[in-house]
Order: sequence, then structure tokens, then C-alpha cells
Amino acid sequence: MRLTASDTQQQQFRVRFRGFDIREVDRFLEQIAESLNALQNENQQMKDELRRLKMESQGYKEREETFKRAMLNSQKVLEQMKDNARKSAEIIIADAEVKAEKILNRAHNRLSQLHEDIAELKRQRMQIEVQIRSVLDAHAKLLEIGKESMDELDASDRKVAVLKHPPSTLS
Repeated sequence: MRLTASDTQQQQFRVRFRGFDIREVDRFLEQIAESLNALQNENQQMKDELRRLKMESQGYKEREETFKRAMLNSQKVLEQMKDNARKSAEIIIADAEVKAEKILNRAHNRLSQLHEDIAELKRQRMQIEVQIRSVLDAHAKLLEIGKESMDELDASDRKVAVLKHPPSTLS
């Protein structure tokens, strides 16, 4: 049985010839001692439990701090990764733009060269056409001259043939 403070205050002992009943006082003292002992044990258990809970709480707080630091570090790393990815993307885009510009310049240069080649070929064609016309004109003139010479030779051959074979007179 546990005693409370009011039980102790309200406890009355019977008065006997020489004072209180010693057995009753001894029993009460034994009950108080048992209660105090139980309270002390319970108090010690509570202190032990409190110490364990404080240590556990401290462990949780330390873990929480560790997690917070880990989260902050993770966020920093994530931001750095995003930054690096953005910078890498910018470099890739810039490199692609430079390559595209080079390709366009080469294409424009090639197109310009092709236009020049076409113009040169047209100029050469015109020269060849002029040369062919002059050769054809020269040959046509030679053919005319040759035809005139042939006509003259034919005319002189007819004259010679007439002279060699006089026309026969009808007798």
C-alpha cells in the first residue's frame, strides 16, 4: 500500500501509558520506508528513462541536423548540376551555331564557285560558238570559192569538150 503525504499528516497514534503504541509506530514506519523505497526506485527508473529519452532525443536531433545538412548539400549539388548542365547546353548550342555558320559559309562559297564556274562555262561556250561560226563561215566561203572554181572549170571543160568534139553539122 502506498502512502500519500496527507496519509502521513492524518496518521494518529493511540496514546498509551507511556506514549504511542510502538508496534503501530513501527508498522507505520515500515510502510513509510516501503513507500519511500518504492518511490526512490520509481524515481530512479524515471531518471534512467528520462536520461535514455534525452539521449535518444539528442540522437534524433543530431540525425535531423545531419539530414538537414545532407538535404542542403544535395540541393547545392543539384543546383551545381543544373548550372553545369545549362552551361554545357549553352556550349553545345554555341558550338552547333559555329558549325552551322561554317557549313553555311562553305555552302555559300561553293554556290559562289558554282556560279563562277557556270559563268566561265557560258563564256567558253560563247567563245566556242564564235569559233565554230567563224570556222563554218570560213568553210562556207571556201565552199563558195570552190564552187565558183568548179563552175569555172566546168565551163572551161565544156568549152574544151566543144572544141574537141565540134558539133556535127547536119549534112
